[in-house]
Amino acid sequence: MRCRGLVKVPSTSNKYKIFLRLLIAADRVQFARLLIEIKVARSISIPEAPVAVEGSEATVPALSAAPSCQLNTLPPLRGRHVNSRLSHNMARAPAVFYVLLCLLITERVLSNKARNVLILLADDGGFELGAYGNKICQTPNIDALARRGLLFNNAFNSVSSCSTSRAALLTGTPSHQSGMYGLHHGVHHFNAFDNLTSLPNLLRQNGVYTGIIGKKHVGPDDVFRFDYEQTERNNHIDQVGRNITHIKLLARDFLANANRDNKSFFLYVGFHDPHRCGHSEPQYGAFCERFGSGEPGMGTIPDWAPWYYQWDEVQLPYHVQDTEAARRDIAAQYTTMSRLDQGVGLILKELEAAGHKEDTLVIYTSDNGIPFPGGRTNLHEAGVRAPLLVASPEPGARRNQASYAMASQLDLMPTVLDWFGISTERAEDNEVTHGDEPKSLLPILIKEPAYSEAEAVFASQTHHEVTMYYPMRAVRTRRYKLLHNLHHAMPFPIDQDLYVSPTFQDILNRTRSKRPLPWYKTLRQYYYRPQWELYDLRRDPAELNNLHGKPSLTEVEAELRARLQSWQRRTRDPWRCAPAGVLDHDQCFALDNGLAD
Repeated sequence: MRCRGLVKVPSTSNKYKIFLRLLIAADRVQFARLLIEIKVARSISIPEAPVAVEGSEATVPALSAAPSCQLNTLPPLRGRHVNSRLSHNMARAPAVFYVLLCLLITERVLSNKARNVLILLADDGGFELGAYGNKICQTPNIDALARRGLLFNNAFNSVSSCSTSRAALLTGTPSHQSGMYGLHHGVHHFNAFDNLTSLPNLLRQNGVYTGIIGKKHVGPDDVFRFDYEQTERNNHIDQVGRNITHIKLLARDFLANANRDNKSFFLYVGFHDPHRCGHSEPQYGAFCERFGSGEPGMGTIPDWAPWYYQWDEVQLPYHVQDTEAARRDIAAQYTTMSRLDQGVGLILKELEAAGHKEDTLVIYTSDNGIPFPGGRTNLHEAGVRAPLLVASPEPGARRNQASYAMASQLDLMPTVLDWFGISTERAEDNEVTHGDEPKSLLPILIKEPAYSEAEAVFASQTHHEVTMYYPMRAVRTRRYKLLHNLHHAMPFPIDQDLYVSPTFQDILNRTRSKRPLPWYKTLRQYYYRPQWELYDLRRDPAELNNLHGKPSLTEVEAELRARLQSWQRRTRDPWRCAPAGVLDHDQCFALDNGLAD
């Protein structure tokens, strides 16, 4: 069976049998049982023309197939006994039999319409969105997307670094399992394992047309290969990541290709906003907010109407110091967030113009926290908590609502596969339970799950830049977070982008000159961290009061540690014995180094 919009073509042999057994059913009980069987299978082969049953004049009425479908006819059944039973029982069948049969087949035909996915990924984007309560930063297009979809209030990245996060999104595996331990480009040169299964490769194998526009930042290419690629590999990153007019035209080209070939599609748009550029392109400003602004020498992006913000009016995140330098930095970030928002609006208009607004699952999220102290490269809340908006075109999908279910970036791959009806096999392991595996979010788009304190997400970070070796692992439930800093004796590393930023330079200068620093930590506290951190996020959302070792929380901490260790075993974390032991043949052997606490 070949049908436009179908990703998986079901095996027809069993479905033919079920279809004809339904017609031959001798009573209503048998009919009900078969109806349940078909609903579970969710596949029926539909004849496109009357099919004569050999040895009898009885025929199956012709049914209209879905547009662009070419369906095979049913093979004839053999034997007079079958033919006589069919004629006899069809004559006996009540009218409701035919009504239910028609409804069942109609449902199947309609469910086979084209299904597509669009992922819109911000680069170091946070909650500078009206939909998440920011009243200053103007993001009307993303806010509109939130109104037509579901906003997640408890969504988290599995790592707080660019390449590692993108690899996690595209493979459904944490960074220590994918092999993408740090940044992919330049001297960092990290790559995922060659045998890894990625979302674009799996979708392409199932007939989906895949495309990426903008920042890719993962490798090797054979593991993350898209049919259509316009990235930093063959363009300047600003042209495919910040020039929203160019991005719009590339999206139009991709969608035209998908329509021409009558294929379902997966389009991944990796914006480069609001990533910093003060280290690489300082002439454009700290966030490239002047790039394409129309100022002398800055060029012009035709579709961008820049928004500029007053530094004393921005909404300051709790983890950024309250100084003029930091506020001006935030104001520049807001300008590029508004450019990102206008780019999102352009892409969504192209989607609608191509005729796919009503058949495309749209996902907006970010790769990690904002590039400020406490944000990106940290596993504290500001580093891993992420915006997540999911808009489904399905009639029963929730719209203009918020979910408080726990969601992980690792859930996006199973969500996309579920949308396309593609199943994958789970790797075998020795764990008794698998409740902490990545899951599809599609059921949450229909109904909010029951509240559970046991829900949890996990995070794993090892590098950012190649010199920034600071392995961390974390488990976070609705109330508590347990964070393990494996190399806690080392100072927490600072990346190049952050170091040259006005915000961090302000912290350095104030600390050196012993001037007042209105920040939530001292610089030394930021650098030097304990091996274990335990926080009650309900009472301490800023994670300032470390409860590790508190007697009243002994049981809570033990449960979290056991759960984290179980997750590390199941995901084959090479660091699961560190820093107190060495891993050999899947067992931890003590080093007696005093770090077993």
